[in-house]
Amino acid sequence: MVGLYLHIPFCRRKCIYCDFYSGKGAAQELQGYPGLLIKHLERVAGQGRWQRPFDSIYFGGGTPSLLSPQSIDAILQAIGRYYSLASDIEISLEANPGTVTIDSLTGYRSAGINRLSLGLQSCNDQRLKDLGRLHNRRQGLQSVAWARQAGFANISLDLMFALPGQSREDLEEELQTYLDLAPEHFSCYGLTAEPGTPLHASIASGAMSLPDEDQYADSFMLLHDRLNAAGYTHYEIANYARDGFDCRHNIGYWERLPYLGIGAGAHSFLDDGWGSRWDIAADLPGYRQALQTGTEPMTCLETFDRESALRETIYLALRTRRGVADDELRQRFGCTLADRFPEAIEACGQSLENEAGRWSLAPSGWLLYDHLVQNFL
Repeated sequence: MVGLYLHIPFCRRKCIYCDFYSGKGAAQELQGYPGLLIKHLERVAGQGRWQRPFDSIYFGGGTPSLLSPQSIDAILQAIGRYYSLASDIEISLEANPGTVTIDSLTGYRSAGINRLSLGLQSCNDQRLKDLGRLHNRRQGLQSVAWARQAGFANISLDLMFALPGQSREDLEEELQTYLDLAPEHFSCYGLTAEPGTPLHASIASGAMSLPDEDQYADSFMLLHDRLNAAGYTHYEIANYARDGFDCRHNIGYWERLPYLGIGAGAHSFLDDGWGSRWDIAADLPGYRQALQTGTEPMTCLETFDRESALRETIYLALRTRRGVADDELRQRFGCTLADRFPEAIEACGQSLENEAGRWSLAPSGWLLYDHLVQNFL
């Protein structure tokens, strides 16, 4: 399985919690960006390195829905010219509710987008305002209705929890609103204060506060229990899906499969040898100049050896309910988890489960993921 990621680094306004590379961008920059992506796609294709068919394409950001349907169509047409595509390819687009209309969503669907990830985050007007989101509850709900009307049968909704002032009852009410929308997929993220963000500064100054660890854990398990009861499988720490609707593209990340990243701020992973990770600087002017002058915009961040590849394989796999199987480790690395990490297994205790040679963290163990996974690094 091979993926293609395209980074769209534009936002009308940056949310207070976001540390991804994005900027407001002038209209001229936004209009010229698809041409840069197409130029880069053509150049990489000419290098002959990406011969296998892409199984997934993902437009991420930023706010990809700031690009017109015509621009998305032109990019996808270029991909089809330069690369092979799987017949059942998954093509995802991230969209913010305040940037879409029934016409734009219909256009995206006609262009070939078959999976829509809507960044609702919340259906509470005050919390949306506090988070710095541009849309309101009405626009969020309308965007889902429009997406269905446009023909999307695979919709993912973002839901943030552990928000300032959010009670258990608030989250239950919010979740019911989401469930009534009947999406195929949920991405549920606990709000975190990343250094350098306005949210981090507000918390440091005492102007805002986040729920404590017990409240966070209670919210996490509430979502787990309610969504499982509603027929969604908790297949990765932050992700739930109905049968057949797991995000194929993201699974590729967690299973350490190759993917090509195009656009300013994008990353790539090559499965040559033990693997290598590549980066395009989060610098739009520099990216533009590199493409105009024929300079290579990608630089190698890390080349893995057997040991580092093994540790990253475990690190990523334990994010998922599927986990990691001893048979797979033995085939790829010549060892089992117990052979190589007996002390780490003991340190994880009952949080790490073993079913017929497949190791995975229990949902309650995912709450301690950052701590537990350190035993394997």
